Amino acid sequence: MTDQSATPTVTVSTLSSLSQISEQEWDACACPEAADGGRPYDPFTTHRFLNALEESGSTGRTTGWEPHHLVARDGETVIGVAPLYAKNHSQGEYIFDHNWAHAYECAGGDYYPKLQIAVPFTPATGRRFLTRPGYEVAGMSALVQGAVQIAADNDLSSVHATFCTEAEALAGAEMGLMHRVTQQYHWLNRGYADFDAFLADLSSRKRKNIRKERRQAQDFGGEIRMLTGDDLKPEHWDAFWRFYQDTGSRKWGMPYLTRAFFDLAQERLRDDIALVMAEREGRYVAGALNFIGRRALYGRYWGCVEDHPCLHFEACYYQAIDFAIARGLDRVEAGAQGEHKLARGYMPAQTHSLHWVADQGFAEAIARYLEAERQAVGEDIEILTSYGPFRKEHREEQE
Repeated sequence: MTDQSATPTVTVSTLSSLSQISEQEWDACACPEAADGGRPYDPFTTHRFLNALEESGSTGRTTGWEPHHLVARDGETVIGVAPLYAKNHSQGEYIFDHNWAHAYECAGGDYYPKLQIAVPFTPATGRRFLTRPGYEVAGMSALVQGAVQIAADNDLSSVHATFCTEAEALAGAEMGLMHRVTQQYHWLNRGYADFDAFLADLSSRKRKNIRKERRQAQDFGGEIRMLTGDDLKPEHWDAFWRFYQDTGSRKWGMPYLTRAFFDLAQERLRDDIALVMAEREGRYVAGALNFIGRRALYGRYWGCVEDHPCLHFEACYYQAIDFAIARGLDRVEAGAQGEHKLARGYMPAQTHSLHWVADQGFAEAIARYLEAERQAVGEDIEILTSYGPFRKEHREEQE
């Protein structure tokens, strides 16, 4: 793909691999808040995470996630970066545009390849236009212009930035991109001292049901542990790989991540990870993988080789709440979809994406669709919130 200049003073180029830029330069834009050794807001746009996807073969040309990462420079200074991929499918995105692709191709166009500014296989909100402090406006403008220009110059159908922040979505809309609103389920920490304090905010019936589910899960005949950092060992990844393969083969046809990714996670990402493992009679039987951010815990994958009542709820949702309370985190983002999360204290929350489509007529049709969709999502969130498990006065505060 061609490289383009965004302005006379700021240039935008593309990288075919994260190995072509230093970790220091990338992370100065991706997670400047971690420069003092602290934790990034989320680990997913860090050099170490994205590079692990590439080195493990989880992303790359043969996967349909071909890297063309954007780098904006003002002179010799890197002022902005963005994880950009050329896609020949819409798998692993969780902001669904399959109907757009179908309509585009029925009209005689080629929807694929398209450009995707995203973290592969990761429906977690975070910055997508990653800028060095002090260059927020110029950096995002250059990255947006660069992505659109690359698409136009290479006769590509579209550019999509998925799970961006609301601030980025509003700024992108001002630049002429189309703003899409979707929804997930997030658990919010109201300063709870412990899990019982959270339960006290729920209606009596929901509180009793969660306690019952936790008892049933704990009675599976083994032990449940949350592991992070140096407590994680290669044996845990051997077991979790089996869980991940089972879930992936049932949900997606084939798992997105390779086995090598989990080896690199053990080597480079274990401080970013909170892994729930259930062990029974000397054998790991289930697990849930979470990633730790500065203010949030991000639930990602679950799997098992034995079925036990409510063990999924315990490993994925209740253990995550326990961890968030203990660490003083603001929220748990439990990933895509799943209205069953509502009864467990995970409430509907907006998520955002940005879109540019080359064909003007098609773009106008999508814009009308997105306007109606935003209204529908807002109404759905209002209705779902009213059905939440919290006591009435707590729901009124949320509204």
